[in-house]
Amino acid sequence: MQLHTYLNFNGDCEAAFNFYARCLGGKIEFKMTHKESPMAQQTPPDWQDKIMHMRINIDGQVLMGSDSPPGCHEKPAGFQVSINLTDAAQAERIFTALQEGGTVRMPLQETFWALRFGMLTDRYGTPWMVNCEAAPQ
Repeated sequence: MQLHTYLNFNGDCEAAFNFYARCLGGKIEFKMTHKESPMAQQTPPDWQDKIMHMRINIDGQVLMGSDSPPGCHEKPAGFQVSINLTDAAQAERIFTALQEGGTVRMPLQETFWALRFGMLTDRYGTPWMVNCEAAPQ
């Protein structure tokens, strides 16, 4: 079994995934707009270029997403996308990149369980936790 995160956006999925590819060093593997899908005829004209499905590969991990149908988008709540790393410098680089245009909820810092831990909501409304655990004692 594999468990993947699927994010929904309010019309800016493609911009968000290009941002994530840059911040996380990922590669976009698949992108389908509504006009490229069998559902094109049922999609409003101003939504044809929005994303029906998109997938990014980040070091073998998959993140997927799409633009919610018009009028159906809900603000993310009750979850966070968690990134766990073993290198503090990499955690700092990723946290700094993701916070661009976003809101830091807890600055990246040393904690009792981690060399670095921080929380933010990126410019697209996705909540993230970046964690670089300390080596076991």
